[in-house]
Amino acid sequence: MNAAIRLPAEQVYASELQALARDDDRQKPAGWSLSPKAVLTYLMGGKAGDGTLITPKYVGRRQLMETAVATLATDRALLLLGVPGTAKSWVSEHLAGAIMGNSTLIVQCTAGTDENQIRYGWNYAQLLAKGPSQEALVPTPLYRAMQEGKLCRLEELTRMGSDVQDTLITVLSEKMMPVPELNTSIYAQRGFNIIATANNRDKGVNELSSALKRRFNVVVLPLPEDMAEEVSIVSRRVGEMAGGLDLPVPKNVEEIARVLTIFRELRSGATADGKVTLKTPSGSLSTAEAIATMISGLSQAAWFDGGKLHAEGLAPSLVGAIVKDPVQDKVVLEEYLETVLKKRPDYAGYYAALNAAI
Repeated sequence: MNAAIRLPAEQVYASELQALARDDDRQKPAGWSLSPKAVLTYLMGGKAGDGTLITPKYVGRRQLMETAVATLATDRALLLLGVPGTAKSWVSEHLAGAIMGNSTLIVQCTAGTDENQIRYGWNYAQLLAKGPSQEALVPTPLYRAMQEGKLCRLEELTRMGSDVQDTLITVLSEKMMPVPELNTSIYAQRGFNIIATANNRDKGVNELSSALKRRFNVVVLPLPEDMAEEVSIVSRRVGEMAGGLDLPVPKNVEEIARVLTIFRELRSGATADGKVTLKTPSGSLSTAEAIATMISGLSQAAWFDGGKLHAEGLAPSLVGAIVKDPVQDKVVLEEYLETVLKKRPDYAGYYAALNAAI
């Protein structure tokens, strides 16, 4: 029997959402499955009324999630902004799953996204046979979200062109979408809203117009502030992903701390003690990249190294994460190895393995 590689958040965490809903007698905004406080508990972790443990989905400042949830309880859209790997898409999915029980109304924005993919398209066989009609119209996720009073997710909003972005202005301000071909409009049902994500570091992005920016409440998701917080995030996600991939969860979790130390020092441009200034690589070296690095190393360990997670198995993935520019970033890594790791006895394995890998 085939099994899905990854299920939507509302299916993976269905038992937690059901437990929260059973004892949730607080007032709920129109169309919401849970009250705002229950949604916040789902995101930040805690216990349901019957004692069911709710695992944290976001590790960070509670106030940021309070603002995000409170925004969606109004008629203003939410924009989650941050550098790559700050859990924008993850938070967006869990917000939609907890609030509406459906996180799958999603538009992945790219440079090739056009108005038809945002507003609506046409079944051209029907269009040619009968002309413009409701039967020939093909609704997009945004169109369906307006009809059904649901949340629509727009991923990487600044990836699509500014002219296409601005098709959202009428939807966000008037809560309606004109369909001139049918001489009609659709009006958003109560509960409808938009959660957009945007990357503020990528090159070649399209800036949001001031008119569109004004129609969003912006929540900036930062990188984890301290080492312990980031280790907790990576450990949890690596454990969850390892289970889904049938990989053994690593027992020597100190390797996570070592990998994160390298990532944090390179992206901050200084050693943890602040004594050595470093050049920074061109990539973001985010928490998400640290998770991907650990999963790659874990797969290497499981299939080829007898389950032992070590520097030699992690080094190729580390180099791949750090060296995005083969000239500039290689110099950055070589300098870091000679000025920092070479002097740390407990990183001797990484010093040797990374030198061999670059």
